Amino acid sequence: MSVLDHASRIAILGYSGSVKSTLATRLASSHSLPSIHLDQVHWLPGWVECDSQEAASIVNDFLNLHDAWVIEGNYPGMAFERRLEDADAIVILDVNRLTCLYRAIRRWLSYRNTSRPDMTEGCPEKLDAEFLIWLMRKGRSRERAQRYRAISKQYRDKCVIYSKNAEFRRALKSAL
Repeated sequence: MSVLDHASRIAILGYSGSVKSTLATRLASSHSLPSIHLDQVHWLPGWVECDSQEAASIVNDFLNLHDAWVIEGNYPGMAFERRLEDADAIVILDVNRLTCLYRAIRRWLSYRNTSRPDMTEGCPEKLDAEFLIWLMRKGRSRERAQRYRAISKQYRDKCVIYSKNAEFRRALKSAL
């Protein structure tokens, strides 16, 4: 039995390209839960960053409005501790760099010159040097890996980590 089987408040964390948005969309749909993609909160049209206080307020308003939810994304400034505390299940997608790179390229090929469904309209999918550096290096810092380990220890009863495609696919099938 997975922590996802009966969860009604699901927080999804993970590296860029780890399919957080895909999992969130599927879980929200299959469980009839409202969802929020934090990239949509963080980015305004034209790849302009939202004011951090405004972004945190949007997420807090979402949490106040809904008793059940799926929230996808890391963003420590957006009610991070509250999301983790309130969640019934915390999913961490700890996928290796090359798999994330492959998925990011595949996503770019699918959505280039358009905004993907889980991104703010006016932010066309891109695969530039800045994003590749984030994907392969900066977004995979030692601190982030340590944060994921700390979360998995602190919330061990409601946290699940997927690092292999096969285990992730099995869990996704059982949750749907």
